[in-house]
Amino acid sequence: MTDISVTGAAKPETTVEPSLHRVMGPWLLLLFIVGDILGTGIYALTGQVAKQVGGVVWLPFLVAFVVAMVTAFSYLELVTKYPKAAGAALYTHKAFGIHFITFIVAFAVMCSGITSASTASRAFAANMSNAFDLGMSGGVGITVIGLAFMAIVAAVNFRGVGESVKANVVLTCVELTGLLIIIFIGLWAIGAGQGDVSRVTQFKTGDGGMFWPVIAATTLAFFAMVGFEDSVNMAEECQNPSGIFPKVLLAGLVITGAIYVLVSISAITLVPAEQLGEGETPLLKVVQAGAPNFPLWIFGIITMFAVANSALINMLMASRLVYGMSREHVLPAALGKVHAGRRTPYIAIGFTTLLAFALITFVGEVPALGGTTALLLLCVFTVVNIAVLVLRKDPVDHDHFRTPTILPILGAIACAFFAGPWTGRDPVQYTIAGVLIGIGVLLWFVTVMVNRATGVRPSDPSMETVGGGGPVN
Repeated sequence: MTDISVTGAAKPETTVEPSLHRVMGPWLLLLFIVGDILGTGIYALTGQVAKQVGGVVWLPFLVAFVVAMVTAFSYLELVTKYPKAAGAALYTHKAFGIHFITFIVAFAVMCSGITSASTASRAFAANMSNAFDLGMSGGVGITVIGLAFMAIVAAVNFRGVGESVKANVVLTCVELTGLLIIIFIGLWAIGAGQGDVSRVTQFKTGDGGMFWPVIAATTLAFFAMVGFEDSVNMAEECQNPSGIFPKVLLAGLVITGAIYVLVSISAITLVPAEQLGEGETPLLKVVQAGAPNFPLWIFGIITMFAVANSALINMLMASRLVYGMSREHVLPAALGKVHAGRRTPYIAIGFTTLLAFALITFVGEVPALGGTTALLLLCVFTVVNIAVLVLRKDPVDHDHFRTPTILPILGAIACAFFAGPWTGRDPVQYTIAGVLIGIGVLLWFVTVMVNRATGVRPSDPSMETVGGGGPVN
């Protein structure tokens, strides 16, 4: 291609940026997807789900799995149609072409990463306290540990972390090991006649009947299923993404869904719902009840490692999203500054870390933080499901996956339903999400005014440097 200048003179052909190396086959992609979904959600929120529904703690995870699976079909059509490392913001812009909507979606994804990392920080602190018997069951002590942990994450983020697929394989194995231990302990106890298997069919009694408590618990359990959407950012590094992505993504969801149901059954068999719902370390209680001789500190370390990995990846994602949006001139230019020595976006890292500090300090509780993550992602998923239908009129010159039309319709309805206040969702989650998005909107308008004063125009946001994936839970 020859570039023509305004004077009409031909310029030499510009250098074409090299494409990403397609190194991921189906097995590495499967491990990446499973590793992204596994993490803080199941380790930290099983007890809170049990508190709402009783012994059928497995049911909200199953419903959340179905909603995630329906939405995954929409992502499959879009990622095979547009195999770019951009995610929901790219799809939103292609469908609607409105800068502000694209920005809101990208900022919501960024905020979901921060709330997810804050949830992981709180879970890390609680598990550390219990595993090493530090005597900090809650309150100031847990908050201090959470803040210290987040500061360490920020320091690592500032130094620069190159996340590789091989490292993800190792981390996935550690996270998976902890959950398999829970499943094995549960099956062993059931075989030995311990525990009470009959609990798995018992609903929590109350005035709300059976339906609405399950719906309310599903809004929280959905946090455990997020992460699959992050895999779309690996499309450019996959071998034959249009061919392998559908089978691998669906297989990853089925595997994690099955693990979550089995973990839930093991947990409720060994620990009554009211006890499981106390505190923020439900799976440690399961180990204590089913295998009292098992070194508790070992499982505590596994849990800490799993949630620490979630926090680090989410804060990396969030800071890079802020950096990318600044470079696209939709956030203040200062947020796009790069440290001369470390070559990391240090202002963006500081900004996202301060938001996380505020969430850990003033919100603190795992259900509120995890529920806000699910709320933000459900809103994004609603937009993505609608985008699939809008983009049906945009043909591409290669074969791609096409989901049955009914699925994105059901996905949009289901995600919008579970994001609504009628589900019994804690109102504080809307407050947290509203404050975070409000900060983004304020920064947007400040940036717009500065751009008008200086004559800078926002980049046409294909947003390929901004899109990013959702949180790793």
